[in-house]
Amino acid sequence: MTAPDLAMLYPQHIEQLLARTAQALQRGGFDHLVVPSGTLHYHLFDDRDYPFATNPQFKAWVPLTRNPGSWVVVTPGQKPTLIYLQPFDYWHAVPEAPSGYWVEHFDVVVIRKPDEALQHLPRDAARCAILGEPQSTLGAFVPNNPPAVVNYLEYHRAYKTPYEIAMMRQATRIGVRAHRAAERAFRAGASEFGIHLAYCQAAGQDASELPYNNIVALNEHGAILHYTERDHLPPKPARSFLIDAGGSFRGYASDITRTYAHDTGGEFQALIDAVDAAQLAMCDAVRAGFDYKQLHLDAHLALAGILKDFGISKLSPEAALETGVSNVFFPHGIGHGIGLQVHEVAGFAANDSGGTIAKPDGHPYLRLTRVLEPGMVVTIEPGIYFVDLLLDGLRQGPHADAVDWDRIAAFRPYGGIRIEDNVACTDGAPLNLTREGFAANAA
Repeated sequence: MTAPDLAMLYPQHIEQLLARTAQALQRGGFDHLVVPSGTLHYHLFDDRDYPFATNPQFKAWVPLTRNPGSWVVVTPGQKPTLIYLQPFDYWHAVPEAPSGYWVEHFDVVVIRKPDEALQHLPRDAARCAILGEPQSTLGAFVPNNPPAVVNYLEYHRAYKTPYEIAMMRQATRIGVRAHRAAERAFRAGASEFGIHLAYCQAAGQDASELPYNNIVALNEHGAILHYTERDHLPPKPARSFLIDAGGSFRGYASDITRTYAHDTGGEFQALIDAVDAAQLAMCDAVRAGFDYKQLHLDAHLALAGILKDFGISKLSPEAALETGVSNVFFPHGIGHGIGLQVHEVAGFAANDSGGTIAKPDGHPYLRLTRVLEPGMVVTIEPGIYFVDLLLDGLRQGPHADAVDWDRIAAFRPYGGIRIEDNVACTDGAPLNLTREGFAANAA
């Protein structure tokens, strides 16, 4: 995706944001939308700052992710304003003047000190919906995050514009390139830490630039869903490798998981292949009008069927779901929305005024309960894990005889399997951004 391509897509994106903002402000009874980029946060009792994270409401408008102290102001019927902090500073690199395909769509005001923004913000802060963290307060401009405005904007943020899909495609290409490097490092015998470094090098992003903390897990560590310890020495032998890691592109994220077996001809590889085939079928179910909650339950049935096929479970898929046995091996949700945030907002929103769509009983970790519609981008990430804590609970419970414990013991040293793609819902067949990315970057 080139800059000219983004330049063609951006005008429609900004028009969509302007239309949503006008409606949101009308609902909230405000005249202006004011969005700070955010401010640096500092360690207590120290002068070191935490890595800066841009306000998602800000980067929805402009592809700026390293610009604390800046503001976007939107007044319906007027060209939006970007108040851009370009400080006098010889301690740090000063951001260059705004440039690129998006700049012409804003009145850009450059300031040298954060307080100078007050000269360019609307006169009456009480007439403004100010979206941000309390630390972004400037004079009378205290973030109020009015629910009517936030609910509307976040609900509709689920529907990605073509420009946003293009940005996410670029984030996917970065993530895929790094995943290829990570697999090569694993097969060369690297440690978890070494694999992580190889990933960052290939992505061209350090840990603070990536969309989330890389999960790099060898052997039994694959059974820890959010494992981020990264041992500096490789295990002996290295049996398996699970990596959950993404890439960032101008504020947008990809979220990709793959699992590999050291022995590509063994039974664990066969289990990976079975989960991969099931995952592809789940991705194909990302269709307009389909309830994401049902997709999650269908995933349990599919994975329970695999467990039975491999002699791990003795129950039918339906019985494994009903008794909760499938939750022991698949203890998280099938996925979530993704975009400006890895776990995109409004996953449970009943409508653009608020309200909540409940999760299915017995499935507390599902992060999205909405009906799929064109423009939504979701992750599909089924998994099978051998988690000691959950297995001990199963062994001590009423369904201990529902599984073959010898088969579980054989798979336990491999930790677990997760396969995750980012899939866009369309008016027809889904668009699998992740598989597209891997096909374009063949090993």
